[in-house]
Amino acid sequence: MKKSPVRKTSIDDMCINTIRMLSADAVQKANSGHPGMPMGDAPMAYVLWNKFLKHSPSNPFWQNRDRFVLSAGHGSMLLYSLLHLTGHNISMDDIKDFRQWESKTPGHPEYCPDCGIETTTGPLGQGFATGVGMAMAEKYLSEMFNRPGFPLVDYYTYGIVSDGDLMEGVSAEAASLAGHLKLGKIVYLYSDNKITIEGSTDLSFTEDIGARFEALGWQVLRAAGNDLKAIEKAISAAKKHKNRPSLIVVRTNIGFGSPNKQDTADVHGSPLGDAELKLTKENLCCPDKKFYIPKAVASHMKKAVSSGRKQESAWRKLLDRYKVRYADNAKLWKNMSEGKLPSGWEKKLPVFMPSDGPIATRSASGQVLNAIADALPQLIGGSADLAPSNNTHLKKYADFGVSKGGRNIHFGVREHAMAAALNGMALSKMLIPYGGTFFVFSDYMRPSIRLSALMGAHAIYVLTHDSIGLGEDGPTHQPVEHLAGLRAMPGINVMRPADANETAVAWKIAISDNTRPHALVLSRQNLDVLDRKVYAAAEEAEKGGYVLSDSKGSPDLILISSGSEIKITLEAAGILRARGVKVRVVNMVSTSLFDSRPEAYKNSVLPVKIDRRIAVEAGATLGWYKYVGLNGAVIGIDSFGASAPAKVLFEKFGLTASNIVSKAEKLLKK
Repeated sequence: MKKSPVRKTSIDDMCINTIRMLSADAVQKANSGHPGMPMGDAPMAYVLWNKFLKHSPSNPFWQNRDRFVLSAGHGSMLLYSLLHLTGHNISMDDIKDFRQWESKTPGHPEYCPDCGIETTTGPLGQGFATGVGMAMAEKYLSEMFNRPGFPLVDYYTYGIVSDGDLMEGVSAEAASLAGHLKLGKIVYLYSDNKITIEGSTDLSFTEDIGARFEALGWQVLRAAGNDLKAIEKAISAAKKHKNRPSLIVVRTNIGFGSPNKQDTADVHGSPLGDAELKLTKENLCCPDKKFYIPKAVASHMKKAVSSGRKQESAWRKLLDRYKVRYADNAKLWKNMSEGKLPSGWEKKLPVFMPSDGPIATRSASGQVLNAIADALPQLIGGSADLAPSNNTHLKKYADFGVSKGGRNIHFGVREHAMAAALNGMALSKMLIPYGGTFFVFSDYMRPSIRLSALMGAHAIYVLTHDSIGLGEDGPTHQPVEHLAGLRAMPGINVMRPADANETAVAWKIAISDNTRPHALVLSRQNLDVLDRKVYAAAEEAEKGGYVLSDSKGSPDLILISSGSEIKITLEAAGILRARGVKVRVVNMVSTSLFDSRPEAYKNSVLPVKIDRRIAVEAGATLGWYKYVGLNGAVIGIDSFGASAPAKVLFEKFGLTASNIVSKAEKLLKK
């Protein structure tokens, strides 16, 4: 029987063992979960939370709190135990309800600011990269608001990361970016327990992690997993280095204290079992009681409540003095903290005229961004090395990380880290971050976009070159299935505007709606500015789908389209009307916005009795049958594109007015 070398009964050891056994008990009761990581990482988590973490359990929304990210989200019971013991809104009943229906303690941490859970984690590497975004938010806000003697924004982003986190590519992208930006307020503790699900990390992970991170511009420190003083010393040293993020390599023992399962893969993702749990409690000198918290431990850990109140109170006094000294800044702080947009900001939105000539919606988007930037200091973002193509550059502003207050972020060719960093910035609840790339490369971003949707994070994705209209670059760069895929994702609003004015409306929606992420899917090719004296107002796009053009009386046929295909759809409608067909053209800018409208409105746009319908879009047909029904048709692309001029591609793939007319006439004869 393997015995633990540590059998002390100091208050520190009692707290650490309580964290271990609360976690193991919860996993055992649920008969599901990951006990090994909480048992091995409890010492370093305890030191961090007991000695360093600045938080106020009685007010988890305090803006100047430190952020803690459990990137190794499978060890969620470690976080829940810490939150419960320090007085956050996680009760003992919640602990006992681990992994159960509608509990506050799901299998992997889910964003719950009221509970003290700063971000959703579990997909490995995501927490690591999201934390980089949190540090970027701290940097930007501190540069915006801090004045000599008034460190209004001054917090650290701490995290616990695992070997799995460091194997995932998104963490490498994010670590590279953090090192480049010199984000010195990141302190991550790496749980180096030498075990993966399949066995020893030597099976697949033998690189020199310290050397890798040093090469990326990080400070690398080391400590033994049960040496509390060494861990404390390492964290203190990490905080002193202001120009480099820090990775503390902590040699831990997965399942620490378990006589038969410590340091084995068996303890990673399975309960200990009643017999082994009993032996573990005996080995760690813990009473053989379920969910037991010694009074001394409860008293010691709950000191975080009074300590947090004291720290928050001191900060609020600082804020009061700040209000007197810097009144205008204080008003801006209040509005941004409350998520309020400046009054009348939308008046800055440009209006485009047909006489201006055709303009790509990506170019219109760039004009919109630069028009509203002055009015929205919370708007910050950039591109994955594609700013000239995405039109995401704010011309009047400096680069982030180079000049104080810089708002143009050069993410580099790091789409995945960009999307995760946007999440971290959005979770500040004070910033509106955006990031651009070609639409086809949203594939690289999808896991982070999914978490954004899951959390309701207010991030904006500028996704240009939206179809085969990209042209000669060919199928590797031409999105086909991407619109259907993003629209299928719950919780995100995907908008594909048909002209420049709808692009301005799309930005208005994306800025104003802070309850979810938004994707603007924009064209590379120039599109005519629709004459709104002839067609419905661009503001109708706020309804998601609307009647753009109509015939008198009940229509014989409804044509539904979006984006660049609106032009050919209108041309087809004109030809059909000349042949005596009553045609309605519906512009489906956003299926999610349209679907959220009242049934009466949806039925007014797409009357149930009119079942002759055709949807037209340069993308996968999947998803459109919901709107055209069994008697309708869809003209789209269910194969990959090709390399050729855009005009040729639209003709070859049947995205022409003549093909729409042909399909319509056949449909009307049925």
